[in-house]
Amino acid sequence: MDRIQAMAAFLAVVETGGFASAARRLNVSPSVVTRAVGELEERLGVRLLTRTTRFVRVTEAGTTYADNCRRILADIEEAEGTAAGAHAAPKGLLTVTSSSNFGRMYVAPIVRRYLAQFPKVDVNCWFIDRMVNLVDEGVDVAVRLGELPDSSLQAVRVGRVRQVLCASPDYLRQHGAPQRPEDLLQHVTIFATGITPAPDWRFRDGGKPVTIRLQPRLSTTTNEAAAESAAAGLGITRLPLYQVAQAVREGTLVLLLEDFERTAMPIHVVHREGRHATHRVRAFIDMAVEALRDDPNLQ
Repeated sequence: MDRIQAMAAFLAVVETGGFASAARRLNVSPSVVTRAVGELEERLGVRLLTRTTRFVRVTEAGTTYADNCRRILADIEEAEGTAAGAHAAPKGLLTVTSSSNFGRMYVAPIVRRYLAQFPKVDVNCWFIDRMVNLVDEGVDVAVRLGELPDSSLQAVRVGRVRQVLCASPDYLRQHGAPQRPEDLLQHVTIFATGITPAPDWRFRDGGKPVTIRLQPRLSTTTNEAAAESAAAGLGITRLPLYQVAQAVREGTLVLLLEDFERTAMPIHVVHREGRHATHRVRAFIDMAVEALRDDPNLQ
């Protein structure tokens, strides 16, 4: 196996977490991948991976080498794309991640348009409510809500998410509307545990933080159930604006205490390749940035 193929095999092991999974990605036998990594380690004179019967871990030298392999392989793909012509179609596998609700509502439609435009690309979507490590888990692009930790990842800000209080007109006719955050203690509340695990709603009053500890009548693990229960007149809930924007436009939900909202959370499109982004990654980033920035519910 030549050196470039061996690098690709090693990187596949790092990104998928095993020899068998790397072999499936590359459509070769596990023995081919094992031999390629062994040849690399022999040539370099260092251990790149620590292997046991239960797991494969990357050594410190292996982590550095994987970063260099990723850069080199991206440069090769870019060079080939340039040689093939500036308008050569993206191809290969793209892996995208986002939170479950936002991914379903906003990222999935972008993926469908992307697939229609680029028929030679396949896409894996990871819509899960945990922080995915793009480098360790081999993910190309993430759409993330909230402040980003310091990292070497590249990020493009595309919008913001307001956390809004809302209730149905029927509920407000019967119980009145709260005028201040502390008034919520006298109201029926619906708590979506997916936003925060503790039943606390935080506000800002004249620049000062205010926290209201609730005793919700209903707690639910899904934002959809909280929104539907509020629209049915059960009580007041707090959700991302994008989740209830249509209901607000249709008048089935009314926004409350807007003057006391906390600062909106930023939305970023995050990727790990920087200027070495492949054509398929760059094409998806460009499409996602344009689509998310054009959405009024996210601005």
